[in-house]
Amino acid sequence: MRFLTQPTTDLTYNDVFMVPSRSSVASRHDVDLTSTDSLATPLPLVVANMTAVSGRRMAETVARRGAVAIIPQDLPTDVVGQAVARVKAAHVVFDTPVRVARTTTVGETLSLIPKRSHGLAVVVDDDGCPVGVVRPDQAAGADRFAQAHEVMSTDLVTVATTTPPREIFELLTASHQDVAVALHDDGTMAGVMTPRGALRAGIYSPAVDAAGRLRVGAAVGINGDVAGRAEQLLEACVDVLVVDTAHGHQEKMLDALAAVRDVRDRVAAATGTRVPVVAGNVVTAAGTHDLVDAGADVVKVGVGPGAMCTTRMQTGVGRPQFSAVLECAEAARADGRAVWADGGVRHPRDIALALAAGAGSVMIGSWFAGTHESTGDLLSDAQGRSYKESFGMASARAVRNRTRSSTGYDRGLASLFEEGISSSRMYLDPERPGVEDLLDFITSGVRSSCTYAGARDLTEFARLAVVGVQSSSGYEEGRPLHTSW
Repeated sequence: MRFLTQPTTDLTYNDVFMVPSRSSVASRHDVDLTSTDSLATPLPLVVANMTAVSGRRMAETVARRGAVAIIPQDLPTDVVGQAVARVKAAHVVFDTPVRVARTTTVGETLSLIPKRSHGLAVVVDDDGCPVGVVRPDQAAGADRFAQAHEVMSTDLVTVATTTPPREIFELLTASHQDVAVALHDDGTMAGVMTPRGALRAGIYSPAVDAAGRLRVGAAVGINGDVAGRAEQLLEACVDVLVVDTAHGHQEKMLDALAAVRDVRDRVAAATGTRVPVVAGNVVTAAGTHDLVDAGADVVKVGVGPGAMCTTRMQTGVGRPQFSAVLECAEAARADGRAVWADGGVRHPRDIALALAAGAGSVMIGSWFAGTHESTGDLLSDAQGRSYKESFGMASARAVRNRTRSSTGYDRGLASLFEEGISSSRMYLDPERPGVEDLLDFITSGVRSSCTYAGARDLTEFARLAVVGVQSSSGYEEGRPLHTSW
């Protein structure tokens, strides 16, 4: 990457823009978005280890499309293990539906449907075989204590798991149906596919491990039995370990990271599988070099740019994210490593700019909180707008979760200090209510950015991108107007 003119200050994503270059890339579909970190996922996107964002549903959904999610460190290790096992057991191509029994009440069924973007629930019998589907419009007006089989539709389109997505799309289009149910050879349900899901299956490649299962990561903190938790997570078959704390450039982090590295190396020697270790957060070259020296394969960059973070306003500590990513990526590259740009992305352009600055992948948190697949319950405000609650991982709410096993006095002390918002409403975009909708939005933008730069992959993109510095009015000029002026 090079600048049009050399900047004199540190820069945020809003402060910069890219200019088009001569390009021989004919189509955005000719662009390879494989991440340039040691994970090499088909998409350079990571779901942040935020309790309000990343869970089993989120992990399996994004992995089918080529990204990876990190399960938060605040969850008990056995719970994380169960989540990882369910992600690994999920079908790689067909989506996991909301599944209910024939006797499940209509009220419970309707409360479960928003957990997924399909807009329906599949009713199964005692053997796990599908017998019908329930859609909200079918259940409208029904007694909430009625049972699912009383309102379900039995008009099912069923396919074998070997049926190509293109064939499923054509079958659904011809039959005017909105979902196909995939069956195992014994008649039990393997998953579902919508027409849009069939299109996506032809565009995206799933992020899978050596055994062909969906990939998922998990986080550990720097307190307590770090090595023990890391070993248990590796036994649970996580694909990446993230050693995470707000201030990554401290001795305690270096000690914890070294302990995790040693556990990982011991397990790798016994199993032949070497799981990447990610650590952060830092914003300087010095912090990057120190974490790499302590064992990090990938360094997480960002202090204070997140939507839920109040660190900069409370402490004055942090750094504009574009400049932080640029410097840390250069330092990591010199060490043969990569960085994740963590925080501060609100538009596809921001992700493109982070990748142009040299990030191997980009981590997204609050933006994905307002989706069907995030962990929170779907709520409605007084105007009927749907939202999910989100909160920062250093907020009082997160601290309460993290210290639930501590003494009352220690929990009281911890509650005095917080750096983050404890409750924020993240509204679902009516046009993009699911995380897959956002992945479509993001990847189409990033692919186009690469074509403008003349890059066929992200390594070329980081080398060829030409970036300029703009005023705030320059940024505003580029924002679309949804109503006339």
